[in-house]
This record gives sequence, structure tokens and C-alpha cells, in this order.
Amino acid sequence: MVTLTNADNALKKVYLDVVSNQLNTNVNPFFTKIEQTSRDVWGKEIVKVAPFGINGGIGAGEETGALPQSAGNSYVKFVTELKNLYGKIEISDKAMRASENSVGAFVNLLNAEMEGLIKASQFNFGRMLFGDGSGKLATIAGVSSGVMTVDTVKNMIEGLVVDIYSSAGSKVLAGARITAIDRINKTFKVDKTLTEGVVATAFVTVQNSYGKELTGLGAIFGEGNLYGVDRSANAWMTPYKKTISAISDTEIQTAIDYLDENVGSAVDYITCSSDVKRAYQAYLATSRQNVDFMELQGGYKAISYNGIPVVSDRFVEDGTMYLLNTKEFALHQLCDWQWISGEDGRILKQNAGYATYSATLVKYADLICNKPAGLAKLTISAPAQAESNSNETPAAEGEGQGQGE
Repeated sequence: MVTLTNADNALKKVYLDVVSNQLNTNVNPFFTKIEQTSRDVWGKEIVKVAPFGINGGIGAGEETGALPQSAGNSYVKFVTELKNLYGKIEISDKAMRASENSVGAFVNLLNAEMEGLIKASQFNFGRMLFGDGSGKLATIAGVSSGVMTVDTVKNMIEGLVVDIYSSAGSKVLAGARITAIDRINKTFKVDKTLTEGVVATAFVTVQNSYGKELTGLGAIFGEGNLYGVDRSANAWMTPYKKTISAISDTEIQTAIDYLDENVGSAVDYITCSSDVKRAYQAYLATSRQNVDFMELQGGYKAISYNGIPVVSDRFVEDGTMYLLNTKEFALHQLCDWQWISGEDGRILKQNAGYATYSATLVKYADLICNKPAGLAKLTISAPAQAESNSNETPAAEGEGQGQGE
């Protein structure tokens, strides 16, 4: 007979490893290249000493002259709070009892819940890697008959539970579940009646997540302080950013060369929005270059630029390409994914006042980039124009062969 004890044991001994593996390897290709470590975690914070520049104790001199003065490495202290990442499943008492005499039925019940949790967590984690930590999914442009028009629906999916905030940061609608998304017209609807505060300039977040998400690329390429460090006083904290009219090998190589020559950073991963990838493919077709492909960890496939994978990601903002040195990133965590358990060791607990049981998965972590200046971002002002751009001079024979898709 299936019991709550059986369910707890299954969640601990079977499903936890499966879930952890799926969330650590199948979020997206970028995440598979990021180190996960418990180093530099102190209590509820990550405190990391990051070096910049070089050791100054070098020089040339006379045979019998004074030796160079010592000038050790330069460091700055990064400080950020561990972010609390949760995933929750819920099973009704009725469903539990209906399957208590059938192990197969119970396994199917748990499998369905866990698959749903994995899918939702992968979506949310992948989104946060490119976010700015604020948790903003979209900004509302207009509202009509319960339908909200937004600036982007990239970060939304049916079933997601969201909050809506005024432009001043006050919550005006809580716990509304997305029921429909029109991705062509960038509109969506929720299962709650909209309040008066849901107007243009209001913004949407995942439930209870405003200002509490990972420090993603949006924050690293943003403005103001980063990890408690004033970027205006530390130029090496500011990545390379350039707006271009069209994507090309020359623009990509210019960014790569800048990072190599000025920061000593070697780009090993390029990610972009799908419109930029299509524009780049059109550019390659116009310049008659060969296309090389490569397989990445986790079974992902990518086009290649001089051996560097070029991967489109659904969460990269339109018209954008990031050139990254993934060796400079680490996800610092208190622990890997774990179930929250009570004093009795139970994972599945009854929800007070309801005939349901729930279990919560948690991870305490944040993303750190050791050398923000070692990254680059290209913003293409009109990616679609590149598809018909025939003004690029075709590469000479032997140049640019095997670059990108």
C-alpha cells in the first residue's frame, strides 16, 4: 500500500537526484558551462575577493641597482546576498487515496508532478540567467477588456503565476495565473479581474519575486553598483558594449579582439536572440561562407564562429548578441537543490486548512562574474535588414571559413 512515508522516501531517494541533474544540465547551454561551487559562501551572503589588473612588482634595472619595488595584486570585494530559489509541487489527498492501492498509479502521479516542476524550474532558471535581478518579465503598454499588451512576451508562459506592480513599485495585483498569451500581438490574460492599478507603465513579475532574483546578464551589463562595487570608480567592472547597424564577422571579431587585447579575456561562448541568429545566417549566405556546426554538453547543437559556439536563446532580448568568457562565471550556492523538510523529516506536508499535500524544492545561490569587463554585448539596431544586406565584401579565400551559421 502506498503511504506518505513511501512518497517521502521516493522524493528523497529517487526524484531528488533526477531533478537536480535535470536542473543542473538541461536549463540551457550557457548554464552547463558555468561552474557551481560552495566557495565564498558566508552565512547568507557570498563574499568574494576578485583580483583586477596585474601584480606591479616587475621592472628592469642596473646590474647592481635597486630591485623593483613590490606592488602586490589589486583586489576588490564582491558582496551579494544568496537568492532563494523555490519550486513547489502539490498533490491532493483524493489523488493520493485513489492511487494508494496501486504503486503504478502512484508513480504516474508523482512523475507527472515532477515533470511539471522540472519544466517550470528550467524555464524560470533559464530566464533569470539573462535578467537583471529585478524579476521584471514585461512592462504593460496598454489594457483593454482584461487583455494586457506588453513590450515583450519572451519571459512569459501559460500557467505562470505573476504579480503586477505600478511603475512606482507598489503591488496592484497579486497571484494571478496567466491563462492565454498572444505572442504575435504581445498580449496576455490572467485568471483574475484586473484592478484599477493595472495600467500602462505597470510591470509584471513572477509571484513574490520582485527584486529577489539571480544577478543575471541584465544586471552585469546594466548601470549602477554591481556586487556592492561602484562601477563609476572601477572601469574594469564595465563590459564592452556597442550598437551596430548589422551583424557581421568584422563586428564580432572586433569585440573579441578588444576583450583579448585590453582585458585578457578569451571569448568561449556567444549567445544571441533568434532574430540576430537569422540575420547572421543571412550574412553568411550573402558572403558565401561555409557553415560549421558543433555539439555542446547536454546534447545541444550550435553553429560555430572560429570554434566558438553561437547559440540563440529564447530569453535574450531582441537585437542582441552576448560574447562571453564562461570561465569568469560561477554559481555560488549554499547547497545544491534540496527538499525542505520539517523537524520530523517529512517532505510532503498537509497544507493547513486544505485536503492537499505539498513539497518544496529549494536552492540558495547567486551568479557571480569575476571580470565583468571581460564580456561584450552587441546591440543590432535593425537585425532584419541584414537578411537583405548584400553590401558586405565576400571574404577572401581562406578568410572567415568555418565561422558561424
